[in-house]
Amino acid sequence: MNMNQLLTHESKSIDTAMQSLKKANNWLSSFIESYSPPLDGERYLTDKELSELLKLSRRTLQEYRKQGILPYIILCGKTLYPESEIQALLTGNYRKPIIDGTVSQGEGTASY
Repeated sequence: MNMNQLLTHESKSIDTAMQSLKKANNWLSSFIESYSPPLDGERYLTDKELSELLKLSRRTLQEYRKQGILPYIILCGKTLYPESEIQALLTGNYRKPIIDGTVSQGEGTASY
């Protein structure tokens, strides 16, 4: 390319650079949207995240908190659930399915 050549938005090199920037912007936007930083090494889930994972309404989560079923903290007015404790709760309460009167021999771990 000649140093005296004028670059415009129709130039192939500018178009390629703009497409790369758009891809990077989309990736970064989705990363930031899904990122939740750990507090003291623990990752916490919001009401919305936990209700989507467990396929429960946010009102049901509130009832479970009230009944002492779910571990949670309130930080700056926002309810957060420690991910490791939720996983332990699910794993500890997992029951193998009963098929035709016998307990299934599948894996005995819960995962979400």
